[in-house]
Amino acid sequence: MLNLIDDRNRDVKVPERPDRIISLSPAITEILFELGLGSRVVGVTPFCVRPPEATRKKKVASYGYADAEQFEKLKPDLILTVTGYQNTVADQLASHFPTFSFRLPSSLAGVIDLVTKVGVVTGAEEDGRVIERSLMLVIKGLKIGRERSVYFECDLGGPITFGSLSYITDVLRFMNFKSIYSGNAVEWLNPDMEYVRRKDPEYVIIEPKMFSKRDPNFIDKLVSARGWEKISAYENNKIFLTPGVYDFFAHHGPSLVRDVLPWLQQIE
Repeated sequence: MLNLIDDRNRDVKVPERPDRIISLSPAITEILFELGLGSRVVGVTPFCVRPPEATRKKKVASYGYADAEQFEKLKPDLILTVTGYQNTVADQLASHFPTFSFRLPSSLAGVIDLVTKVGVVTGAEEDGRVIERSLMLVIKGLKIGRERSVYFECDLGGPITFGSLSYITDVLRFMNFKSIYSGNAVEWLNPDMEYVRRKDPEYVIIEPKMFSKRDPNFIDKLVSARGWEKISAYENNKIFLTPGVYDFFAHHGPSLVRDVLPWLQQIE
């Protein structure tokens, strides 16, 4: 066993080679599969959809709820979570199973660093560094355009935007999209639609609710409801919905680098 300190400053006894892993984070689940540890994953959340093989794993928990009976049946030797909204569940499980929490990234660099950290904790350090290198090469090949103002919104049961403490704001800024909410020293906040209208962003990016059906008239209906007909982004056809029915920016696994950054380059 290894004595490791997790990102909540807790001493966690972690097996040198964990064989029965439960991941309560979609990002960590994606990383585990890329590390070649998919066969050792015995439980996930309903939101773990990357890679597709993850959807066939046992669903044992959501963001704020864990089925203790399922955990007892699966007998994990390691549970992996992220800090923040999962702290309560992590505390509930830690008294029964080794539970290691990783800090929710606040930057693009943190997203990449998470890959390496998961590799270290699960005994796949070298594989983690290989993935890290591949992600850095993706970044190296990107073309960064001029600075543009942007309003970004994600539907998490209602409209949410993000401040300077969020990796989403940092990812946008890396590609030279400066969020109109980047001056707010918070991770997330509820947007003021009148403020958005006054700031008149050049671009608007909307991430609809995960698994939701995409209405082809979504943008026009949204603009009409919010009185945004005169904002530059609408007049210049620069309001974009994120692709697919899964989380896109709201997912901080390796696909954030491989999919989101090139998409931002494309919409220029």
